[in-house]
Amino acid sequence: MPHTNYEEKIISAVKKVMPAVVSIIVAKDYEKFKKERELDIKKINPFDFYEHQPFPEEEELPHTEDGKIRVGGGSGFFVSENGLILTNKHVVADHEAEYSIITSSDDKYGTFVVAQDPINDVAILKIEENGVPFIELGDSNKIELGQSVLAIGTALGEFSNTVSLGIVSGLSRFITAVTDMEGHMERLGGLIQTDAAINPGNSGGPLVDLEGKVIGINSAVVFGAQNIGFAIPINKAKKDLDDLLKFGKIRRPFLGIRYILVNNLLQKKFKLPVNCGALVMREGAPGRRAIIPGSPADKAGIKEADIILALNDTDISEKISVEDILEKISIGQEIPIRILRDGEKFDFKIKLEERGTKI
Repeated sequence: MPHTNYEEKIISAVKKVMPAVVSIIVAKDYEKFKKERELDIKKINPFDFYEHQPFPEEEELPHTEDGKIRVGGGSGFFVSENGLILTNKHVVADHEAEYSIITSSDDKYGTFVVAQDPINDVAILKIEENGVPFIELGDSNKIELGQSVLAIGTALGEFSNTVSLGIVSGLSRFITAVTDMEGHMERLGGLIQTDAAINPGNSGGPLVDLEGKVIGINSAVVFGAQNIGFAIPINKAKKDLDDLLKFGKIRRPFLGIRYILVNNLLQKKFKLPVNCGALVMREGAPGRRAIIPGSPADKAGIKEADIILALNDTDISEKISVEDILEKISIGQEIPIRILRDGEKFDFKIKLEERGTKI
């Protein structure tokens, strides 16, 4: 039976993109992996750790071809002929691990992390190889609700070259997700929502249109829901790639605060005078201060418990975070900031400095 025009477009896009999609393998030596996991478990259950939490023997764990323990994985894709790869930051968050990639033709290469985006869940890897097939980057600003998309990657970390078809189900979505090995939660904004199946292991793979151009990086799924996945718009990664080529690292303006976004629930819980803004406060872990010493926020005199109401004349809310505003500001730019302190509003200027992220 001949294919329809629609099917032909899908097949053509898959053939165009597939050679550039890779599986990412995360590996460690057994003894190092065992020591780390025993310490993690002991923190949770310090009294009867050995009795109730026996650690698997080395032969019981999955191995890589060179004998290391496979501790994780994800997907990625080549974006240049000299071996640059885009993926998610959370896929390569373990700085103690070794990384390698396997191409769709089963070629294996060692790889290393070049840079990680401090705001978006994006990382750039590289292999020492030239002439690799790569994917053309599209324009995520031109995405339309309802258009067909394909999600490609290594589903469940096991089924490589998996293709799923869906549509763009939503735009400019906001979620909170775990984006590093320590379990820290980060708010990701401006995401593409799709019903194309995105499973664990798909993270970092491309979301492409029917022309075979990447419009997003598959990033997250909502557990317990059906057909709800999210991708980072490719234009955010384009900016990272441009920075890397121009400056050798990803450059982002840096404010230097830790905060939570205020809503009706937090207003009630902390008895705050407003239900919007960014409440400056430290995280629970020791040493994670609310204000990073020497940062622009520190120099400007921002204090813990301040509520930042606006940056650069843009109000902060659950839908517009500090990071969303910073993305549109240049390094070295002096911008207005409005804070609420002890019930009184203050307006002043703050000069943003560079936050370098070269690995």
